[in-house]
Amino acid sequence: MLYTNLKHIESAADYNRILNENENVMIICGRMGPMCIPVYGIAEDLESEYPHVKFFDMEFDNPESYVIRNLPEVRGFMGIPFTIYYKNGKVVKATSSIQTKDMITTILDKEFKAI
Repeated sequence: MLYTNLKHIESAADYNRILNENENVMIICGRMGPMCIPVYGIAEDLESEYPHVKFFDMEFDNPESYVIRNLPEVRGFMGIPFTIYYKNGKVVKATSSIQTKDMITTILDKEFKAI
């Protein structure tokens, strides 16, 4: 289990339901490690600034996270977390390893412009 304040995705069925029910989604797939924890914290801080984006986490070692680990967009990624940005159920951006707040907000602003 990931000890974050984000909403958790625990199964492939949850993942599919979330992507079907939400227009803008950011999922951080990782562990409770030094490269992942800062990204979770940034996402937690940004939730209130981006109410039109739904933020989630998913445990990298959960067998159900194959839905993220097997995405073509993450092929070749060498570090976790995998952070995936979805628009209408489609991947619009994927990053790996530690990210800064500026890097994340740049992606959120580009891919999920608020109306």
